[in-house]
Amino acid sequence: MHSVGQAYPHESAVGHVTGAAPYIDDMPRLPGELIVDFVGSTYAHAEILSVDTSAVAKVPAAVAYTYKDIGGKNLFGPIIKDEVFLAEHHAHFLGEPIVVVAAPTRELVEQAKKAVRISLKELPAVLSIDDAREKKLFIDKTIKMEQGEVDAALESAERTLSGSFFTGGQEQFYLESQAAYVVPGEGNELIVHSSTQNTTEVQKVVAEVLGLRHSDVVCICKRMGGGFGGKETQAVMPALMAAIVSQKTRQPARCQFSKDIDMMVTGKRHPVKSFYKVGFTSEGRVTALAIDYFSDGGCTADLSTSIIARTLFHTDNCYDIPNLRATGTICKTNFPSNTAFRGFGGPQGVAAIENILESVAQVLGLDAYEVRKRNLYQGQNAVTYYGQPVKNNVLPELFEQLYQRSGYAERRKRVDESNKRTLTPAPLPKGEGTGRMRVKGLALTGVKFGISFTTKFLNQGNALVNVYTDGTVQVSTGGTEMGQGLYTKIQQIVADELGVRFDDVRVMATSSEKSNNTAPTAASAGTDLNGNAAAVACRKIRERLTNYVASLWAIEPQSIEFSDSRVFCKGHEMSFAELTQKAWRERISMGERGFYATPGIDFDYATGKGSPFYYFTNGACVAEVSIDRFTGELTIDRLDVLMDIGKSINPGIDRGQLIGGIVQGIGWVTAEELKYSEKGALLSHSPTTYKIPGIRDIPELFNLDFFDNPLHDFNIRSSKAVAEPPLMLGMAVFCAIKNALSYLKPREIIELNLPATSEQVLLRMETLR
Repeated sequence: MHSVGQAYPHESAVGHVTGAAPYIDDMPRLPGELIVDFVGSTYAHAEILSVDTSAVAKVPAAVAYTYKDIGGKNLFGPIIKDEVFLAEHHAHFLGEPIVVVAAPTRELVEQAKKAVRISLKELPAVLSIDDAREKKLFIDKTIKMEQGEVDAALESAERTLSGSFFTGGQEQFYLESQAAYVVPGEGNELIVHSSTQNTTEVQKVVAEVLGLRHSDVVCICKRMGGGFGGKETQAVMPALMAAIVSQKTRQPARCQFSKDIDMMVTGKRHPVKSFYKVGFTSEGRVTALAIDYFSDGGCTADLSTSIIARTLFHTDNCYDIPNLRATGTICKTNFPSNTAFRGFGGPQGVAAIENILESVAQVLGLDAYEVRKRNLYQGQNAVTYYGQPVKNNVLPELFEQLYQRSGYAERRKRVDESNKRTLTPAPLPKGEGTGRMRVKGLALTGVKFGISFTTKFLNQGNALVNVYTDGTVQVSTGGTEMGQGLYTKIQQIVADELGVRFDDVRVMATSSEKSNNTAPTAASAGTDLNGNAAAVACRKIRERLTNYVASLWAIEPQSIEFSDSRVFCKGHEMSFAELTQKAWRERISMGERGFYATPGIDFDYATGKGSPFYYFTNGACVAEVSIDRFTGELTIDRLDVLMDIGKSINPGIDRGQLIGGIVQGIGWVTAEELKYSEKGALLSHSPTTYKIPGIRDIPELFNLDFFDNPLHDFNIRSSKAVAEPPLMLGMAVFCAIKNALSYLKPREIIELNLPATSEQVLLRMETLR
């Protein structure tokens, strides 16, 4: 039986539910260990007048460090080097670290923090996209992608609409907060255990900031309690804090942010404000679109330049718009640097175009499904507005199949009838009191999400596979496990490549010592890159073993089969364990490195043209909602989802990823609102004030199916990435809300920003009465 295609449980499932799977804070305490924390700015923007840590010496065994104690460069950044570890002369967001403190106990740490004296002068802060635009405070340059004659097409368009649209930020809300544990080794060596999506980034930043060589630092990540992009770059801060303490004291040091602190000082999904003008026909065919995006990058660049680029790459989403121009500008504000979050800028682009199409349908009095259907990419020769062929296009078939399976047409009739009864002034028929309080909406939206890093050099992976003389296997890759099931999928791939049992393969903790110069586990490319690299290594080992067996049995190599931990051919058979023993005695190498680089991708940002993606993952969702007319409370009545993910490596894990992504997307578009004070303090910094979806937010009727796509016959085991694309299907719920509100005042544009909270929906209904 092949491992690939089976719904094996997550490799840590039992450990997760029993509490036996260790995370950073579960690692055993070592003698002399110090607990690490920091003291930060009390203003969103300030001049640092003085810092006095002398009183910390009076706290038993406590230490304190400022930027003056840094042994290397107090400057780093994944793209633009504009971030500092510890603030020097100015603080640029509320809570920005100025002093690192450490002591043997939490009580002593709190005493040490109180002993630090910092004098600040508050400066004017920029706390909105509009304020940054007015002051012309931007990060890097504006980027542009364009095709056709946009201005001329808008001028000659039969109908036009223009407006603005705001998509709010979103907290990653991983269950394990940012954490690191550092143990000093011999000489200058530091062993950094980090809850990170990017072991190489932590290794490099720790080394360069502390004045060490990359080879002096080993970064290890066994697992994370969630990441969602928030640990792609920003795991470096707790790692640096623990590392400087460990470097200076030569003692183990542990740093873990509380949930409140984590939410207050780390970056989130980028809020984006877009300004658009769209031209279209009376049948709803979009002929031209000009859209300008302004994202809130926070106080430094982080990954914002790549994120805004992906927003532009997904402005077309599933739709072929002949004349399209999109620009992206990053605003500099006095918030923590915003960063990666599942979808990496793509959701903001998808949200913009889906919102526009919903508005086009509303002013034309058409069902939005018909408008979307008329604008879909068609056939096998379609090309995106940035020049990438839409290969193996199945969007029309996918939309039609979901339309039929979900009973969309009949349900639209029922929604029409229900809303007619609700909104027609008349005495309440007996038993209809509750129903008359709710207005219903229905929407079908899609996603076409590009898979690959849009920075070409990141599209590489490496792996180390070791086969032992008992027939068991260890595999190490640069991919990190954050609950998404990467380790399990690699275990399945390796088992099949070597023809051994699933349980005979063990995936080891990700370590920069074994897998060097790795890409982050992000962009939904973890299995593509690391699974392919592991397969390359396995094939080299299997080839050597096959040739040895062929010589041993005097047969042709191509007739030899490996399956279920056995090797056999034409009357010959032995166990895989027996083969490994024989091969070892014959001095045949059973360890191998594998390397993989994604083929056929490139993009020229100067021209705005190229093929940045290896392929697209597609999907569609029908959402039906009900809204209480008196409270704005939202109920999602039903969801129907159809996803094109190729051939699934693990259907169980993929199903979990798809459902989880959709639910996270629903949270973004309906409930997860970030609230700040007028001074830039995050007010919604805990589960009591920040609402992520709960079990009651999920519909009882939730149908999810896989779309059979025979055209996708490449990539590792003909699979497709699944992690990020489903999040954007949450837009079906947002569009269903807009659709429901449109019944209150037909043919009027329903202006609604994201998230469409119950409060915002209720206020919008008041204006439509």
